Amino acid sequence: MENKRVESATRLAVGQRNYRRARDRALARLAQTYPTQYKELLEEEKERDEVEGKRWTSLSDSPYFGVDYTPPRRDSASATQAGKGGDQGNDEGEA
Repeated sequence: MENKRVESATRLAVGQRNYRRARDRALARLAQTYPTQYKELLEEEKERDEVEGKRWTSLSDSPYFGVDYTPPRRDSASATQAGKGGDQGNDEGEA
């Protein structure tokens, strides 16, 4: 009985983690594609939270503030190159 509970909790935690990762990737892509609309919506949410008494932390306090990051391109040429080569890792793993 205990093993089933642990396995169930583990599956749930892994599923939630994978969902959060996918959601964060999608949000980052949307923010890069529509930066103006993203900033406007973010300001609206900040104002709503402040009305409710919720405090936001400053982005400038983050160690990642100002870091320039360009995500890798996912076009067909790079996808075919990615499949070539030696060890591609363990595809059967959990993460």
